[in-house]
Amino acid sequence: MSAAVEIIAYRPEHQAAFRDLNHEWITTYFSLEEPDKRMLDDPQGYILDPGGYIFMARYQDQTVGTCALIREPDGNFELAKMAVSPKAQGLGIGYRLGQAAIDQAWAAGAHHVELLSNRKLTPALTLYRKLGFAEAPLSPSEYQRADIRMVLARPGTK
Repeated sequence: MSAAVEIIAYRPEHQAAFRDLNHEWITTYFSLEEPDKRMLDDPQGYILDPGGYIFMARYQDQTVGTCALIREPDGNFELAKMAVSPKAQGLGIGYRLGQAAIDQAWAAGAHHVELLSNRKLTPALTLYRKLGFAEAPLSPSEYQRADIRMVLARPGTK
């Protein structure tokens, strides 16, 4: 893990990088879906204003990664829109983004963090397991590509 990687809070000037990083990985494996388009075009309205958070990763003066926490109605969070540029993969950036998001969720009082993914994204699933997530029953989702749900409970809760 490189000490030169900096995890920072999203600012409006990061919107293009947030969109581009996510667009790149999503379209490599899948198609952009309506929920993607809404969040990537208006992260302020769909993620931040309802009480969520977005983190950006900077490395060598470039924005190379991002991760969002979407507040759920029950006060818990969904980890979403995690992306690391292919040119910066293998540096531990995804782990650091995920850990920053989890720490923020606990600080905000969440009891659990969940995520939706796809089983063909093996490196992502490996990362989520390393962060402590475990597979849970899949609920109906607005994402066609979601075929696995994972949950991380706050330490000391069930």
